Amino acid sequence: MTRAALSLLIIIIINVSASASGRLLIPMDGSQTDHLKAYGIVYKMVSGGAKVHWLLNYRGGSFVAEKAERFQIDARTAGVEIRSISNSNWAAILDEIENNNMEKVVLEKSPKIAVYTPPGKLPWDDAVTLALTYAEIPYDKIYDKEVLTGKLNDYDWLHLHHEDFTGQYSKFHSSFSHAPWYQKQRLELETLANQLGFKKVSDCKKAVALAINKYVEAGGFLFAMCSATNTLEIALAALGTDIAGSVYDGDGIDPNYKSKLDFNNCMAFHNFTINTDPLICSFGNIDVNQVNTPNRRPALDFVLFDFSAKLDPVPAMLNQNHTSVIKAYHGLLTSFNRDVIKKSVVILGEVPGTEMVNYIHGVYGKGQFTYLSGHDPEDYAHLVGSKPTMLELHKNSPGYRLILNNVLFPAAEKKEKKT
Repeated sequence: MTRAALSLLIIIIINVSASASGRLLIPMDGSQTDHLKAYGIVYKMVSGGAKVHWLLNYRGGSFVAEKAERFQIDARTAGVEIRSISNSNWAAILDEIENNNMEKVVLEKSPKIAVYTPPGKLPWDDAVTLALTYAEIPYDKIYDKEVLTGKLNDYDWLHLHHEDFTGQYSKFHSSFSHAPWYQKQRLELETLANQLGFKKVSDCKKAVALAINKYVEAGGFLFAMCSATNTLEIALAALGTDIAGSVYDGDGIDPNYKSKLDFNNCMAFHNFTINTDPLICSFGNIDVNQVNTPNRRPALDFVLFDFSAKLDPVPAMLNQNHTSVIKAYHGLLTSFNRDVIKKSVVILGEVPGTEMVNYIHGVYGKGQFTYLSGHDPEDYAHLVGSKPTMLELHKNSPGYRLILNNVLFPAAEKKEKKT
């Protein structure tokens, strides 16, 4: 046998040996060529019946799939780095996990996903919808009618699009009240509210906020970003009062609204103040970087906490990344105010040495919620009318990885927190 033939035979033997286990490694450290599409491949694997292990804190939160050879072509076509590993490789990985701050979690069932988003086109984009579309993870669009008629029960995971649940149209009155898109949106919301039996948009949105609250309490998973986070909480606190001014609904604000706010209805925040001035875009002090006020501060890079994968698998799962620093970006809500976060809520990411918190998680009833501040992790300002972010240019985005961690999180086998 020639030396060339012998070398070829050795390579074949090595490859056969490596693939004999039927296990595939999807690395999620710096060697991964497309982190975002990797989540889509994992989602497809789980949906297709493959057994997938999420290796918390191992190489950026890598995945190992068993008997998933049929997905290799899909992965390589998508530009995702994927490798066959041998039984000995797998044994070495398990040994490393056992002896370090790492854990192996099985992904059991792909969650059915709903995105709460209006049917009409608006002059801004939603980071989660962009991420799901880029990763090729299927989702359904729902809105007020579906929420109020019980359709939420059909879904495991709900994302709230950039939304205002207070009925104040994102407080864009002073800047965009004469813009055609604003007037069209307002008419559509008023028409929909009336069709659903409400006299005012603010009353309709309160009912929607309460239904979402009950969805989480009953066991649903909720993920929200930007103004959907604070306006949902404000709407829940204001269920028994009127905080929307006459420019929004024709009647005045309840003069006693402050004493009628009930923070027991809220999931994440308490003891916050509300800004009812229609000339100011800020909704109140849940946001440290209040828009259009003297308190407006720049967005700053935030840091992810390093959790114990064995003792605290849930926050560890949500923070899997190939870097611990997420670069700064603004939103209608840019950073949560540490002073108004409930003590039961886990802080996942913050700007060290400040009151700025950017990423939180909590348990509410039988369900769980995660709030991520800001609008678009790859666009510092993302002003109204900005072009959509092209994720092809940000396929290794740490900020977008946080979104997709939350998409896979409901698929994980349930492991109780040990601390």
